[in-house]
Amino acid sequence: MKIVKGWKNTNKKMMCRDFKFEVGESYHQDGKIGLCKNGFHFHENRFDIFRYYNKKDSKVLEVEAAGEIVTGSDKSVCSDIKIIKVLTNDEIDILCNLVSNTGLHNSGYRNSEDNNSGDRNSGNSNSGDSNSGYRNSGGSNSGDRNSGDRNSGNSNSGYSNSGDSNSGYRNSGDRNSGDSNSGDWNSGYSNNGFFNTEKITTINIFNKPCRVDVWEKSLKPNFIYFDLTTWVSELEMTEQEKKDHEHFHCTGGYLKTLEYKEAWKLSWNKKIHGDIELLEALPNFNWKVFTKISGINKPK
Repeated sequence: MKIVKGWKNTNKKMMCRDFKFEVGESYHQDGKIGLCKNGFHFHENRFDIFRYYNKKDSKVLEVEAAGEIVTGSDKSVCSDIKIIKVLTNDEIDILCNLVSNTGLHNSGYRNSEDNNSGDRNSGNSNSGDSNSGYRNSGGSNSGDRNSGDRNSGNSNSGYSNSGDSNSGYRNSGDRNSGDSNSGDWNSGYSNNGFFNTEKITTINIFNKPCRVDVWEKSLKPNFIYFDLTTWVSELEMTEQEKKDHEHFHCTGGYLKTLEYKEAWKLSWNKKIHGDIELLEALPNFNWKVFTKISGINKPK
């Protein structure tokens, strides 16, 4: 009979799905074996051990699987299983290469904070690598809630942004859907010019010239400030989202990236009394231009 070595998670009482396991005992399951249907589940790959349980709330058992065995992408199921031993915390850390983490609940390596599924994170709840901020799903971000890479701002879904809430690339301003903008709320590219040494006194607002001081003094509705990423907690996740984001148990949820106009509309839905009047009072306001940028039509 073929015997496969593996590992099985249980709760602290060594129970899984109301079945109690004991060290040294062997168990058999009758019927057709199938993943998530019938049989004893276990992991053949040591790096899959904490995909469904976190280290803090579980025990890891070394097991031998035999009989009918069905192998999936991140777990297997068998008809016969023997419990060899319960792993100590030190054995788990060495087995899963977690020994270099100083934080808690990490499934990656060399993390100094908590709930990271990627590597080399000094912030919390990152699923990417080399992040010093929080809840980043991209790599090398120093800001928070970025789903792209190399952002120093916050809530960017593009790459190499130093501003906030950009869906384009290389923006130093905020809430741009185009690329290489240094201003805010641009859907085009490379706005604000190059190689200028003089302080500007006039800028384009809604595609027409406007004095900078007039724009700076104008009152603006709060809904025009929004994020392009939103944190979805584990409790709010759908079954499909859980399948698409396999590390959600480690991070406690996942970072959802919003489309640019989707983010506009979600923020528009949170507007308060008087916000439309403030919007229409902006210098050079034009509904046609605003709709092209935001996807929001003029209310009837």
